[in-house]
Amino acid sequence: MTIDENLLVLLLALLLDRIAGDPQWLWSRMPHPVVMFGAAISYADRQLNPASLTGSQRRMNGIAAILALLLLAVAAGFVFSRFFALFGLVGILLETGLVAIFLAQKSLADHVAAVAAGLRDEGLAGGRAAVSRIVGRDPETLDEPAVCRAAIESLAENFSDGVVAPALWYAVFGLPGLFAYKMLNTADSLIGHKSEKYIDFGWAAARLDDVANWPAARLSILLIAAGAWIRRGTSAGREAIRVAMRDGALHRSPNSGRPEAAMAGALNVQLAGPRIYGGVIVREPMINDTGRDVATSGDIEDGVSVFYASCMVLAGVTFGLFLCFL
Repeated sequence: MTIDENLLVLLLALLLDRIAGDPQWLWSRMPHPVVMFGAAISYADRQLNPASLTGSQRRMNGIAAILALLLLAVAAGFVFSRFFALFGLVGILLETGLVAIFLAQKSLADHVAAVAAGLRDEGLAGGRAAVSRIVGRDPETLDEPAVCRAAIESLAENFSDGVVAPALWYAVFGLPGLFAYKMLNTADSLIGHKSEKYIDFGWAAARLDDVANWPAARLSILLIAAGAWIRRGTSAGREAIRVAMRDGALHRSPNSGRPEAAMAGALNVQLAGPRIYGGVIVREPMINDTGRDVATSGDIEDGVSVFYASCMVLAGVTFGLFLCFL
């Protein structure tokens, strides 16, 4: 496909995902593509990451594994792309459906909104149960403001790597780029953490994922600022950019802090700070430490509103670029 065709498909996929989301009726009957990516990564892990290897051997095997997995993803994307090209308009519609599967607008917003609903309907226990489905930190250690912060942070971070990054990689490189990005992002989630088992084997996946998400994380700042301007006014949009520029680098991730800081500025709340993962305290400075120190379920709902407006801006930018490339 040419870039204008990619942009058309992306625009349609953004609209489809915004309306339909992730069809659970479908994934209860067949495996989600990301699940298949995860199975390939797990197979490589079992074959190439035995405990008997030294750290340097694990690192070399990890490099070889992620390169092979990315090559497999690119090849699969190329095959699907050529296959869809055989069917003209029908192929465009099929590709639109496939691209929509890899976007996470409605599903992300629904999961985050469920945290606010859980707090409202079932109190702290309901909020903890809902937030445990979208974050890795220990839910029993979270009070209500911490539950709200966790939900907002997940919303902002996943806007970047669950919506903006796949959209960007597809727009530029088509299905091969989209498949490669999702393979890499899935690998980072599964083997990219700093446990004893994966600190070496997952090193290459984690570093490459940082590189792949770098552009989207910065673009997300502008999109969140635009969404904040639409939903909350000029000052909120301005604060989103100001806080992102000032505090975006405070996060341990080179990318996650950027959209989180933008959302913190847009909502005027503090995010990040110390938290507990698997019983281990991770100490980080507060993002937007001059903002409100008590986040509420109302802030979650405001964040979802900003998120949807930011997604709308992304669709608008895609449409504008499509017209430019016609």
